[in-house]
Amino acid sequence: MTDELFLGATPLEGRAIREISAIAMDAPAKANSGHSGTAMALAPLGVMLFSRFLRHDPTDPSWSDRDRFILSCGHASILQYGLAHAFGYDVQREDLEAFRQAHSRTPGHPENGVTATVEVTTGPLGQGIANGVGMTMAERILRSDYGEGLVNHRTWVIAGDGCLEEGISHEAASLAGYLGLDRLTVFYDDNHITIDGPTELALRDDPEARFKAYGWHVINVGECANDLDALEAATRAAIEETERPTLIIVRSHIGFPARAMMDRREAHGSPFSAEVIEETKKVLGVPLEPFYLDPELPSEFVEQLAPLRQERVNWEARVAAAGDQGRALVTQLATNGAGVMTTAPELFGEGTKVATRKAMQRAMDVFAAQTKGLTAGSADLTDNTGVILTYSSAQAHSNPGGRQIHYGVREFAMAAVMVGQALHGGFRPAGSTFFVFSDYMRPALRLASLSHAGVLFVFTHDSVGVGEDGPTHQPIEHLMALRAMPRLHVVRPSDANETLDLVESFLSAKVPVTTALVLSRQDMPVLSGSDAAASRSNARRGGYVVRESPEAVFTLVGTGSEVALCLSAHDALADKGIVTRVVAMPCWRCFDEQPAEYRRDVLRRSIPSVSLEAGATLGWTKYVDEAIGIDSFGLSAPGTYVFEYFNITPETLVAHVENALEEAR
Repeated sequence: MTDELFLGATPLEGRAIREISAIAMDAPAKANSGHSGTAMALAPLGVMLFSRFLRHDPTDPSWSDRDRFILSCGHASILQYGLAHAFGYDVQREDLEAFRQAHSRTPGHPENGVTATVEVTTGPLGQGIANGVGMTMAERILRSDYGEGLVNHRTWVIAGDGCLEEGISHEAASLAGYLGLDRLTVFYDDNHITIDGPTELALRDDPEARFKAYGWHVINVGECANDLDALEAATRAAIEETERPTLIIVRSHIGFPARAMMDRREAHGSPFSAEVIEETKKVLGVPLEPFYLDPELPSEFVEQLAPLRQERVNWEARVAAAGDQGRALVTQLATNGAGVMTTAPELFGEGTKVATRKAMQRAMDVFAAQTKGLTAGSADLTDNTGVILTYSSAQAHSNPGGRQIHYGVREFAMAAVMVGQALHGGFRPAGSTFFVFSDYMRPALRLASLSHAGVLFVFTHDSVGVGEDGPTHQPIEHLMALRAMPRLHVVRPSDANETLDLVESFLSAKVPVTTALVLSRQDMPVLSGSDAAASRSNARRGGYVVRESPEAVFTLVGTGSEVALCLSAHDALADKGIVTRVVAMPCWRCFDEQPAEYRRDVLRRSIPSVSLEAGATLGWTKYVDEAIGIDSFGLSAPGTYVFEYFNITPETLVAHVENALEEAR
């Protein structure tokens, strides 16, 4: 049949668009859950991109110099699954039939590591745009290091109205425009529909003017969502732009070509009825059978992609011919740029007082040059947080190899950009801000943890020790809030030297885990003698005994700066003839991963215990009998006064132990 629905589509592309549109109805209908309309409207764009431009090879999905594709509007995930099947990736009929079902390879929103072609975990709107910024940045740095012959790919993002409404899109687009990330192209699906109804209920932005103001190249193709040649022309114009990222605005009609559902809010999140599906399949000219798949389509597309697949073979040959440089690239990609440490930093003097945030700068000074994949930056607090790369320079369009990244006051975008860098491969980024601003970053922290992104989130000014800035800047509930997040390693070192050790652990790990490193603003004692030895031996295990005694009648447990307070209380109690033991717990999750016998020996729950931490007490009873902390907002005053005001002192511990022992008599 002539392709009256999808202008310019080749017969093969037309078959794919029709099949994907049908699957976009069948899968949500079977699951009784999902989003058909957006996937249907975007099927022509997706097929055009995968067929004519995307640098990819279905026979080798993890080829490192492939283009990256991100579906930021992840609710339309069935589009990506349909594309993956049609183009010969390992997504089978049974996978499509299991859409949104337990343990399937076609979850409700795209999850990296689960389905072929899915580069990042998307769903919460807007973050995919920032992930794309990070991936583009990663490609630029690698290309600067290794040359265009070894690194030469692009990042493509499809985003919707919701993505552009979310604040992170503003942060990320502004940063991308400033950096001139010309290999980033975002397609904006301007379908004018949200769950509540028309976007005009709450939106009348001019996206063209907005993105031009950010410094983007903007192409508005108008009513051309079903015209593959018009979409191709716009995409070629994006590729020809070498100074700026590109936004391509496409006015689509949600649910096309389902006459009963097109341009209706119900097409956004409601499965179509059997009657609508049958009628629409007749319009599409496809079999009425649910989940009908053209058996020849994947192999025909794999054959059509032969020139692109040959690019992968040619790339492999160039890598082999590049000798040491090629091997270095492969190693960096395979290890996410792991550090190879041959030079250790000078340790801080035992018994001196040093803020753990100052240790971060010493770690950067020594470890950065030994960690090929490190990028580092801050949300406008570089000097305060200690993430200055003295051996590198600022990332910019004129300096594509710069690893020092000035994210500006854009905490949320910074976090999601770093996730994109990490999941691109070849990097283990570090980004920093004050701990209280982890609130601004939490959605990206969550997706980082969910997607196993090896990112180091550096948070300084970790407690009421911030002092005069007051309760707006004094984190209280933040440690517990982040500890509640699955997979995230929340690390609060006991002193400056322990900080050096734990930073090295992240940078040199074979597989880096998502880590929140929480550091002090105020100076705190550096452990000495056997205390320091205990830290060196076991801090990486998440919890360890700092001081032990078989005669101990009480255990004092602390984290961060409060470990020193526990040690002071231990000495004061010893002067009174009361023997205690001291335990440091820099990382709960790391500790929980240790063998049960080790955990029992550290905690020794057979004797009473108490924790001291300058934050919320919620959750501590998993490890101790009583918890001393702060369950109210802070106070604007010098830090030492605030600690005393909230009873975060050795004297508080001494009184607690004495009272508890007296009551037990």
